[in-house]
Amino acid sequence: MSSNLLVKAARTGRTIARVTPQSAGWRYVGFEALWLAPGERYTSATGDRELCIVVVSGRVIVESGDLVFAELGTRASPFEDVPPAAVYLPPGRDVIVTGVTDAEVALCTAPAKDGATPRRIDPATMRRSVRGQGSNTRYVRDILPQDSPAEALLVVEVITPPGHSSSYPPHKHDTDAVPAESFLEETYYHRLDPPQGFAFQRVYTDDRSLDEAMTVEDRDVVLVPRGYHPVIVPHGYTSYYLNVMAGPQRVWHFHNDPAHAWMLARVT
Repeated sequence: MSSNLLVKAARTGRTIARVTPQSAGWRYVGFEALWLAPGERYTSATGDRELCIVVVSGRVIVESGDLVFAELGTRASPFEDVPPAAVYLPPGRDVIVTGVTDAEVALCTAPAKDGATPRRIDPATMRRSVRGQGSNTRYVRDILPQDSPAEALLVVEVITPPGHSSSYPPHKHDTDAVPAESFLEETYYHRLDPPQGFAFQRVYTDDRSLDEAMTVEDRDVVLVPRGYHPVIVPHGYTSYYLNVMAGPQRVWHFHNDPAHAWMLARVT
């Protein structure tokens, strides 16, 4: 039985996976992953949404009006120990993305009235951090964090080593009660290395009115409308995921599942 929170990757065609507020049944987050061959162009407009373009792999040119961001791309694979190239565009902009090499590109959107100044996001400025310890260790690259100019979008990517857990202990951000917790919709764009691998993600609420466990494969997308959402990676495979979050306030405050919060105090 398929999950309505799991968007399976297309195996052919330019669009790998696409999520709109309408398809997800929510208000804020939009996401699309696509392939571009050398010379191939993707043409669109931001409309009433702001856009963060993340070059997952390969190299592209991004144009918007009189702005040209040439030769964007820092890596052949998201599993390299290198942050990505990215561009931020506010509402009301045309956008053309052209492949320079074969490229995998993520388009992350959220509603905005004014947005921020259009810009290239320098990979050298992206914060990198390590979360967790032991088999809960993972490696974080902040692409568009809450202290970087934007109106609604939060974008981050995470590498989780083989046999490790991530987004763990389970946490949620589905209640608009800042500063204790913020309401943020979220998508996970999953990659696995080697690509025939898989990982597991569970999305559940305290009362279990939502409780879905999914097997995710390379380039699948998981929707997190509410609830806790841990990821478990099997032995032998490395996980990458790109998170897009947005909600009524652009802050990330989360609440850990009380049943599992004990392990945060444990010394290993």
